[in-house]
Amino acid sequence: MMRFDGCCFAKMLVLVVCGLALVGSSAAGAADFPQKGKAVQMLVGFAAGGTTDVGARLMASGMEKELGTSVVVVNKPGASSQIAYTTLAQAKPDGYTIGNTNFPSAVVSYLDPARKATYTRKSFDLLALHVIDPGLFAVKADSPFKTLKDVVDAAKANPKKVRISTTGIQSDEAFAILQFQKMTGTQFAMVHFAQGVASAMTAFLGGKIDVLCANVGDLLSQFKSGEVRILGIMDDEPSLFYPGVKTFEQQGYKLYTSSSRGFAAPAGTPKAIVDALSGAMKRVTASDDHKKRMADMGLTLRYMDPAQYNAYWSEYEKTLIELLPLTKE
Repeated sequence: MMRFDGCCFAKMLVLVVCGLALVGSSAAGAADFPQKGKAVQMLVGFAAGGTTDVGARLMASGMEKELGTSVVVVNKPGASSQIAYTTLAQAKPDGYTIGNTNFPSAVVSYLDPARKATYTRKSFDLLALHVIDPGLFAVKADSPFKTLKDVVDAAKANPKKVRISTTGIQSDEAFAILQFQKMTGTQFAMVHFAQGVASAMTAFLGGKIDVLCANVGDLLSQFKSGEVRILGIMDDEPSLFYPGVKTFEQQGYKLYTSSSRGFAAPAGTPKAIVDALSGAMKRVTASDDHKKRMADMGLTLRYMDPAQYNAYWSEYEKTLIELLPLTKE
């Protein structure tokens, strides 16, 4: 028979009381989130001014109205967003530090052993998917390429001669091109612009790139001015921003890829706080003001709640696991 003396009982009582106090404190913290006057910090792993940054700032602006407190965007560019993801994973899980999560960078950074990421998918509690910015192929208005088939025919006739841009070896553009090469039996000369789409655009408009692989949100002004011709959209439906432009699928190429942008909190964030943040994002995304401001930027809203975003993340992981070895060849 187990025996307890008075001292042992007292110690056990202290532990129980402390445990209840911690539970009560956590519940109270979740119940009064966010505290009045305490700002929420939103980490963005890209420099200010790009479409990811602008989309995040528009979300932050809307969330301020919903949460009744400041939501401050903090840019932490570098290592394809790995610096920002590392900071987010190590942050206190209290809801006051959240971060932008971009595909493919958020996923490929921990899947690739060479990146030596200190976090995994389990390091984050997902809040919402905000934007799916489909990929596209574009050429200059005076290019001889009128259709995707023209590009495919040229690449087959001249392997590794047709120059096409990406924003990095493991970018969404690079993965899209790898998939396109596989399904068409072509080989392009990929030119990587790690500085971002702005550098790729400069080279493209200067005639140093034959085909620009980018995203819908990157070329709206150039399309409207007539500088570029969009050859195809990598989505399952045409883009409202590019009337008359067919999808890849409509041209016989079942390629669907995009730059997906969402938000996450550090793992262990109380569910009540996750729900509060996710709920605020849902209301922002549904507002007419946010829809208009995002449309003005050429950004395609595609809201997903945490459960839907988790399922989407799982499917994306499977795709990258298949494609990642191709980036090493």
